[in-house]
Amino acid sequence: MPLSEHEQRLFDQIERSLAEDPKFASAVRASDPRFHARRRLLFAAFVIIVGLGLVVLGTVIGNTPLGVAGFVVMLGSAAFAMQSRRKGNAPDLHAVGGTATRRTRQTRKAGFIDRLEDRWRQRPEGHR
Repeated sequence: MPLSEHEQRLFDQIERSLAEDPKFASAVRASDPRFHARRRLLFAAFVIIVGLGLVVLGTVIGNTPLGVAGFVVMLGSAAFAMQSRRKGNAPDLHAVGGTATRRTRQTRKAGFIDRLEDRWRQRPEGHR
């Protein structure tokens, strides 16, 4: 539902006043899960580059354990980056009252057998 012209003007005015408040902007940025995910991604990219440097250094000086350690560092950092990216893009993250929370389900995920049993119970009555 689109906003009326008056509501749009009020919204723009509120947005401008909030954008001018540096304390509020830093508080919102600090509680935004995407900000933290982006920071973790940048850190992971830096560590991947360090790991690549270790691989190259290990190859140049002929030290195989150093090269393997560099590869392990790269692999771990890539896994960390993927996890951070997934957390930053998760739709169930939201910031409320300055803290980031994750909504969780109260029930456990249904397994294959549970889904089959549910389908069996929900079948039409005439098909027994």
